[in-house]
Amino acid sequence: MRGFDLSPLYRSTIGFDRLFSMLDQTAAGEPSAYPPYNIERTAENAYRITVAVAGFAEVDLTIEARENVLTIRGAKEARADGAEKPEVLYQGIAARAFERRFQLADHVQATGARLENGLLHVDLVREIPEAQKPRQIPIGGAPKVVEAKAA
Repeated sequence: MRGFDLSPLYRSTIGFDRLFSMLDQTAAGEPSAYPPYNIERTAENAYRITVAVAGFAEVDLTIEARENVLTIRGAKEARADGAEKPEVLYQGIAARAFERRFQLADHVQATGARLENGLLHVDLVREIPEAQKPRQIPIGGAPKVVEAKAA
């Protein structure tokens, strides 16, 4: 059950659509915890998302970044060689299709991804434009007096 209805705020605000959409998504919660993931800070403006994707190959995974949302999808493709599926006596490794979304802050870009040992690593970097970086404004001393000659 949701505790807050944000629809009246949509009518009276301009430019906050993304903020309210994020609040709606947060209130809805995540339906599944599969696959598990970690989010790490690797440097001051660098991050890494690590997703456990055991059993998936590179061709089974897609990574898409659009409008501050990073989406990672995984789906096993059917075998093209016509070989029948082996009989599995016990399946402890989940290989079901998944979609995991991460909300990215402004100016955060995905710079690369790699798959190693069943873990998908996606590297992210925050690059703030020069015009939006804080800058020092010098405080001037006493005003300078320009001497003028009498005519």
